[in-house]
Amino acid sequence: MIKKLVSLAIVAAGLSGAAVAQETIKIGVMPVDSGPISVYSVMVTNPAELAIDALNAKGGALGRKYELVTQAHNGTPAGALAAASKLVQQSGVSYLVGVSTSSIASALAPRLSGLNALFLDTGSGLDDLVGKGCQPNFFRISSNDSMMINTLRAAVKQSGAKTWNLLMADYALGHEFAKTFEALVQENGGTVQTTLFAPLTTTDFGSFISQLSAKPADGLGVFYPGSGGVAFAKQQHQFGLFPKFKSVLTWYFTNDLFLPAMGDTVTGAYSAMSYSWDQPGAANAAFVKAFEAKYKRKPVYGDADNYAVYEILNAAILKAKSADMAAVRAALPGLKVNTVLGDVEMRAADHQLVRSMTLAQVVKTGDKVAMVTRAVEPGAKVTPPPNPECKL
Repeated sequence: MIKKLVSLAIVAAGLSGAAVAQETIKIGVMPVDSGPISVYSVMVTNPAELAIDALNAKGGALGRKYELVTQAHNGTPAGALAAASKLVQQSGVSYLVGVSTSSIASALAPRLSGLNALFLDTGSGLDDLVGKGCQPNFFRISSNDSMMINTLRAAVKQSGAKTWNLLMADYALGHEFAKTFEALVQENGGTVQTTLFAPLTTTDFGSFISQLSAKPADGLGVFYPGSGGVAFAKQQHQFGLFPKFKSVLTWYFTNDLFLPAMGDTVTGAYSAMSYSWDQPGAANAAFVKAFEAKYKRKPVYGDADNYAVYEILNAAILKAKSADMAAVRAALPGLKVNTVLGDVEMRAADHQLVRSMTLAQVVKTGDKVAMVTRAVEPGAKVTPPPNPECKL
């Protein structure tokens, strides 16, 4: 009888160990299901599925498979906080990824330590999030405002434009872009004469277009993300706005995802982006091939950022030899890894990913309109030094 009980105990222990070994590594995905930035959710969900399938096909990490747990929200800071809390507290998630504006990231970052979770941000750009507002559990994969501006530096100089008008989205990042772009213009001996801020919920841009046309300038700068950007592109085309400027520079406005809807309304415009599907690298080539085969479209910057986040997290887990959140948090700073974005480094000083940036232009050839890469700038060149106000 004793031998039988011992044998049963050994079997039970073995089954328990097998169950632990098979426990998944959960990653919380937070897409937006309503509002003007909901169009970006496909850039979160598609690459998440592709990346997790690829990682699990290789056995996952440390003998454990990855599992995606999805919790949508309404695109507001409060909605994102509620989604993050539910994922952590009810689903046992330690790692969060999702659609994020700078407002969302600013609200979520200070709450991460209390949630005992990491947020690997692929959407915000506000400099302060890796400056005085940096947090130990916040890691940014996406580029920041200054990286975008540095990518545009050569284009501003080469444009020869001395006067500029600006249309900016009316939220924190839009106001920061306006300030940093104006500083760039002044650096080149120019001036910004008109700056307009349009709410993200704008559907009729008529008054903004009239004001931009009323006082002509050499160059036009546009920062307006989401579905509203498509509306602005079409409406300005009706009024012939872009052709009135010698140079049109944009960021978070024109990309391959929105271009089919914009058509030839933005031909000639330049766009600063964190990624272009035709940039060099074997990892990127394989990614583009797999992505296009599965989703029947070329990947855009958001797709690549949200694919790279899983490559980076997986590398950190392998480096830590543990999926424990604290161990992974300690492994991420200073991590260097080859990704679809190329060789990247998660900078230890401020948790900003140092990665390359792309300058592309909308070109029309015959009946086809496409984004054509004009320059790929290395991360070491476009990433500003860490802000000493960041205290991690």
